[in-house]
Amino acid sequence: MRDPYSVLGVSQNASDDEVKKAYRELARKYHPDNYQNNPLADLAEEKMKEINEAYDTITKQRAGGYSGSSPGSYGYQQGYASATANPAYARIRNLINAGDLNQAEQLLYEVGQKDGEWYFLSGSIAYRKGWLDEALQNYTRAVQLEPNNVEYRQALAVMQRGSMGGYRPAGYTSSAGCDPCTAYLCCSCLTPWGGPCC
Repeated sequence: MRDPYSVLGVSQNASDDEVKKAYRELARKYHPDNYQNNPLADLAEEKMKEINEAYDTITKQRAGGYSGSSPGSYGYQQGYASATANPAYARIRNLINAGDLNQAEQLLYEVGQKDGEWYFLSGSIAYRKGWLDEALQNYTRAVQLEPNNVEYRQALAVMQRGSMGGYRPAGYTSSAGCDPCTAYLCCSCLTPWGGPCC
């Protein structure tokens, strides 16, 4: 993997907030939803994987818990980006990213143990299906089992805020008439502090 800081376009001396800001900007730019039915979709997905891996690596290094694990895939968060040692989980993440939720769910239920990642992936599948209550319950359980996992905490925080961000199911629209990503971007641009308005 390339230097994670160069992937995000920040220096090693960047603050946590600067790293997070760079990650979010790149994630918005390369999010797979922006490239549906586009010949560049595969390139964007690969770039998103690289961005997620870089962010995951930096956050683990800064938390003192970097283990050099292999990359996951996009998420989020949530993308769905976490370093995972379990090849079944990596395959499930790829299926979720590809939108093959039934196959992902079937493989997930074949996994013997229910650890934090199991609940996170179950929540991600539920979210994509539009089952938001079930997604929230599964993300909550994932965080209970692995409270130091940044990916799980971010997914849960997004759900708790009611802003779906990158975790929205296909076709989801809010009662305000626009999708949560658009609502978040509008709020980020319109509030004087540059943050979400909720």
